[in-house]
Amino acid sequence: MSLPSQIASGLPVAAPGALILVVGPSGAGKDTLMDAARAALAGDARFHFARRLITRPAMAGAEDHDSCSQAEFEAAVTRGEMALNWGAHGLTYGIPATELSGIARGQVVIVNISRGVIPVAERLARRASVVNITAPNAVLAKRLAMRGRESEADIAARLAREAPLRTQSAELVTIQNDRTVAEAAAEFVAMLRGLMAAGTL
Repeated sequence: MSLPSQIASGLPVAAPGALILVVGPSGAGKDTLMDAARAALAGDARFHFARRLITRPAMAGAEDHDSCSQAEFEAAVTRGEMALNWGAHGLTYGIPATELSGIARGQVVIVNISRGVIPVAERLARRASVVNITAPNAVLAKRLAMRGRESEADIAARLAREAPLRTQSAELVTIQNDRTVAEAAAEFVAMLRGLMAAGTL
């Protein structure tokens, strides 16, 4: 069985690389920090930032992702092509199994996922870490208000629903993103490089 097939089937993958699962509440700045880290590590082939497949057209200023219809997404799942998939905010998100194939070549693969799929995701590689990008509620509320998508009451309810983050086997690392993008991104990149250098991934 090939690595993508193993991943899609949910079987444990014994591979030399590692999987970094990036999670965090809305407004934490996950996409911003991942974009900054991607740029900083662009010349280092040891790191791969997985592209997500989303049932949403590409939009200026939004995450760079691959798009498809709901029917096309469901067909890909049926064919066993998706390593992970979940729904949120009326959309369906997924990580194609091919995006994780670099783990077998020793790469560190970084993916942006929902915390709800952590129990499945952390089993997709022998070595996995969860990076929780967050910020104080006051900061999150201000950022969400600036988006103009929700009322003040809706934002308060969203923040109140945030459940404690737990992992089963993966190491959990938290990055407080209440500083400048450069400062938080530097911590993220240093963490990735440091874990690889130390061989702890």
